[in-house]
Amino acid sequence: MRSNPWHHYIITIKVYHSLDATCNHRVKEVRKKPMNQEHFHGSDLEKIEKVFKIPKEDIIGFGANVNPLGLSPKMKTKLAEHLDAITTYPDPAYQNLRTHIASYTGCKMEQVLPGNGCTELISLFIQALRPKKALIVTPTYSEYEREITLSGGEVLHYALKETSDFLLDMEDFLSALKDGIDLCVLCNPNNPTSTACTPEQMRSIFSCCKQHRIFVLIDETYAEFAPDKISVSSVGLLSAYDNFAILRGTSKFFAAPGLRLGYAMTGNLALLEKIRDRQDPWTVNSLADIAGACMFTDTDYIKKTRDLIASERERIYQELSTWKQVKVYKPYANFILVRILKEGLTAHDIFLHAIKQGLMLRDCSTFPGLEDNHYFRFCFLTPEKNDQLLTCLREILLD
Repeated sequence: MRSNPWHHYIITIKVYHSLDATCNHRVKEVRKKPMNQEHFHGSDLEKIEKVFKIPKEDIIGFGANVNPLGLSPKMKTKLAEHLDAITTYPDPAYQNLRTHIASYTGCKMEQVLPGNGCTELISLFIQALRPKKALIVTPTYSEYEREITLSGGEVLHYALKETSDFLLDMEDFLSALKDGIDLCVLCNPNNPTSTACTPEQMRSIFSCCKQHRIFVLIDETYAEFAPDKISVSSVGLLSAYDNFAILRGTSKFFAAPGLRLGYAMTGNLALLEKIRDRQDPWTVNSLADIAGACMFTDTDYIKKTRDLIASERERIYQELSTWKQVKVYKPYANFILVRILKEGLTAHDIFLHAIKQGLMLRDCSTFPGLEDNHYFRFCFLTPEKNDQLLTCLREILLD
C-alpha cells in the first residue's frame, strides 16, 4: 500500500450549499476520518466477512432494515410453481402487476410505473426532470444527491435539526422553497432518522411547491412500516396534485432486495409517459412480475409484519428512552436512530463491540449532518434477536 503523508488522518474537504434565509450561503466543511476506521452499509456482508473473519451466514443484520420475517411462504410457493416463467418475456406494459399495485396502495392503475427497484426509478425521474437546482432534506439516503449531480444539477441541503428531534420545521421549510428550485426530495419516513411527515404536512408542501413550480419526489420505502393509526403516505393526494411522485421498493417491507422490484406513483400522467418512453423494456423480470402480483395480496404476511414491527418498535423505543447514556428519536419506520451521550464513546466503538458478537448495526457518521460520530441506527428484528442486541448495547453503554 502506498504510504500516506497524513499519518493519522485523511482530510476530506466537501463544498456544498446550505440554506439560510437567502438560500445562497456557501459553506465549507472539513471532516477528519481516521485512516483505519472503515464504514459498512447494511448490505456489506461480504466486506464484513473479509475484514472481521466472520462468516456472513453468522452475521445478524441490524443495518439493512429488511423485514425479519423474510420471504412469505405464499410467495416462495408461488415462485417455485412458476420458475418456467423465465423462459418467456413478461408483459411489457405490466398490466397485471400494475393492477395489483394500484389495489394495494389505493391509487389508479394508470398512475403506476414498475421499475427495477427504487434505485432505477430515482434515476429515471431525475433524468426526466433534469433539475438545475434541487433541494434535499438531510440527513438522508445518498443516492438522490448522486443522481442529481450526475445529471448536472446543483444540490441544496435543508438540514433537519437535532434540537427539533429531526422533525421537519414546516414554517421554516416552506420559507426555503423558492423560485429557482426545480426539485425537492424527501424520504418519508426518513432514513436514517425514522421521523416522518403527515399527509397534512405534505399537502402544505405540495401547495407551496406548486406556487414555485417545484416538483417533489417522495421516497416512501419505509411508509408501509408506519403505525396503522398514523398514516404517513401521500397516496391519497395523487388526484389533488400533479407536482409530486411517490417511489417505493419491495426490498425492505417484503424482504426481497434481490428481486429488484420497485414502483412509482404520480398523478402527472404526461411525465409518467415521458419516463416510460425513456425506460428500457422489461426492466422488471418475469419472476418479479409474478412475485409482485402475489406479495401485494398476501394479507396475512402484511398483517404479521406490521404487528411485529409495531410491537418491537414501541418496546425498544420505551426501553431506550430510559437509558441516560443515549437519546432516541420517536421512530415511524422499522428502525431507530440513537445518539450516544456517554462521554468518550463513539458510534464506531458501538459498531465494533456489536460486530464482534456477530451483530451488525449502522454507524451513521457517513450521513451528512451526523458526522460527529455519535449516532448509530438499527432495525427491529424478532424479539429474541432484538433482546440479544439490547444486551450487547447494555454491556458497552450501561456497564
